[in-house]
Amino acid sequence: MEMDLQSPAPANGGGNFIIDGTTENFAADVVHASMDGPVLVDFWADWCGPCKQLTPVLEKVVTQAAGAIKLVKINADQNQQLAQQLRVQSLPTVMAFKNGQAVDGFMGALPESEVKKFIEKQIGGGVAPSPVEQMLEQAAATLEAGEAEMASQMYQQILQAEDTNPLAFAGLIRALVALGDLESAKQVGEAAPTDAKSAELDSAKAALELALQAADAGDTGELEAAIAANPKDHQARFDLSAALMAKGDQEGAMTQLLESIAIDRTWNEEAARKQLLTLFEAFGPTHELTLSGRRRLSSILFS
Repeated sequence: MEMDLQSPAPANGGGNFIIDGTTENFAADVVHASMDGPVLVDFWADWCGPCKQLTPVLEKVVTQAAGAIKLVKINADQNQQLAQQLRVQSLPTVMAFKNGQAVDGFMGALPESEVKKFIEKQIGGGVAPSPVEQMLEQAAATLEAGEAEMASQMYQQILQAEDTNPLAFAGLIRALVALGDLESAKQVGEAAPTDAKSAELDSAKAALELALQAADAGDTGELEAAIAANPKDHQARFDLSAALMAKGDQEGAMTQLLESIAIDRTWNEEAARKQLLTLFEAFGPTHELTLSGRRRLSSILFS
């Protein structure tokens, strides 16, 4: 499947959605303009590393908003008096103006998803998804439908357009795990950005870790027999949990770890509890097994 994943260029031209501001033009570009619609002010500086991360994201989302909001970029070094008047204490600082007043804002670089939420809050509606976001949704649906090979190709295409996109890395890892190509999945995990704050990427890496463990797990029948002979065989329960995960029995895998914790939570430096947390991370925070498993864990630990 081919899709044009190029994001639209910042509309500095005809639409005038994004402009460079100054102290002299602040009243016209921001205060008066905000009487007609929301205006974002981005205070930045050449030496500010986080600014270089945030400003392109602001430009991208404002462009997607197609005129619903305006962005005024102000170099704080060249407009120090204005920055002081507005009490800018660190860079980057973003302020939202409406009806001539600053009504909201944030400091520091935020991920695109958070920037999008902030801008949607200001405009009172949704921002159209970018081509990459549309492709991510299609790839996730494809993977959910069991078409792991196709999903893998789609995620790779996304990474060609945005080579640090954590959601694409997460999806590609899961697709490769589904295909049984654990070595490639491991390589993708190692190549993923380490500074990205992404629950989806953390969850995919946890799923990969479990899949790697499952590859070394023993036969479920032998492990079940060992547990029947000795219910306190924690290693057998640990290995059976991994084997059950490999077969797709997520609840069974979780139950074995909970049983181990109930018998002796301190076994092998709390290995069962740590493994259970890895399962929760792989499932995701809102998965029904994560929610029920955490309740069962709390009941065991605080009984």
